[in-house]
Amino acid sequence: MTSRIIIAVDGYSSTGKSTFAKAIAKEMGYVYIDTGAMYRAVTLLAMRSGCVLDDGSMDEERLRRLLSGHPSADVSFRTSGSGGASETWLDGENVEKQIRTIEISRVVSHVAALPFVRQYVDKKLREIGLRKGVVMDGRDIGTAVFPDAELKIFMTARPQVRAMRRYEEMTARGHHVSYEEILGNLSERDYIDTHRETAPLRQADDAVLLDNSDMTVEDQIMWFRDLLKTRHLCGY
Repeated sequence: MTSRIIIAVDGYSSTGKSTFAKAIAKEMGYVYIDTGAMYRAVTLLAMRSGCVLDDGSMDEERLRRLLSGHPSADVSFRTSGSGGASETWLDGENVEKQIRTIEISRVVSHVAALPFVRQYVDKKLREIGLRKGVVMDGRDIGTAVFPDAELKIFMTARPQVRAMRRYEEMTARGHHVSYEEILGNLSERDYIDTHRETAPLRQADDAVLLDNSDMTVEDQIMWFRDLLKTRHLCGY
């Protein structure tokens, strides 16, 4: 029987990490874990609990207390069906829709940059990863959370392509946003993600680069299959 592994998918915002990671989880029969969703859930908790102030600043101490044992800080994933699908829950509530708004997108990088938030999320992710057979996507999975992951992939795409993908995704969900607003938001998130003090976004030395600017999802799956064959992983 082929050993199950951890696959870490890191990269910039709106490169299609979640779509790609879900697809390869289904391909492998693995569980998909959306780590960005966990940061978004913590951000939703922060906003609901008054930790994000009117002037845009953060009541860090209040958020720290919430994450240190308060029941409402219970962030988890629950499988909604076969093929690696999972949904994000906060204190017993399915918040998958609430965490995908532009309001959360504006704040999430600021929340995720806080060292104690990253420690909270990393601890939960490592607990999940102990059973192997998982695909995790995020910003620092291959560099900080699972530096010994058997396969690491770093995704990138041109900023304009990423902004258009995000714009089409959000308008399809009924959100009223502009392309320019999203492009500006991505630029800000890129800067925060790559310059934060704790575990900044970077490509791990042993990660394989995937620039999917001009690739379909099907193209990416074919690329992934070829990668498994090249690496002699999982029976390929």
